[in-house]
Amino acid sequence: MTEKVEEYAAGLAKLADAEGELNRVADELYQLGRTVESSDELRSTLSDRSIPASRRIGVLEDLLGSNASPVTLNLVSMLVGAGRGNHIGPISDELVRQAAETRGQAVAEVRSAVSLNDDQRDRLRSALSNATGMNIDIVVVVDPDILGGVVAQVGDTVFDGSVRTRLEKMKERLS
Repeated sequence: MTEKVEEYAAGLAKLADAEGELNRVADELYQLGRTVESSDELRSTLSDRSIPASRRIGVLEDLLGSNASPVTLNLVSMLVGAGRGNHIGPISDELVRQAAETRGQAVAEVRSAVSLNDDQRDRLRSALSNATGMNIDIVVVVDPDILGGVVAQVGDTVFDGSVRTRLEKMKERLS
């Protein structure tokens, strides 16, 4: 399946880039991919061919919301129509990786309790670039389990600036 994932991701990236929406589509698909990967029930629904494709597409459109790019909606529809709805997670991961690679960047997955604004993303991108020595592209995952701060992962390296970790370190020092 890995080769197919790479092929689908490359095809989606080309289509999104042709529409001038590669960054937005990559971000929206990444968020959708995280949602699909976190729910066995959702993955099962998306792979159930006894459910009409239009209903499976409707589920994904509901998850994406009304602010999603029409390009993203069309690409998701195409994946579901091709029977790949349950592979949105791996395909979106690969699309983000390929998109970053074409820009000469590495991908950092950033988990935060709240959405980050453009200024926060730029400062974080800069800090991670300085720390890793690489040109970084970030994807933000809103994770309510993060009380505050952020946790960033670039490849195998994790930068944990979360409030929870700081509190745990403080507790250790006081013990």
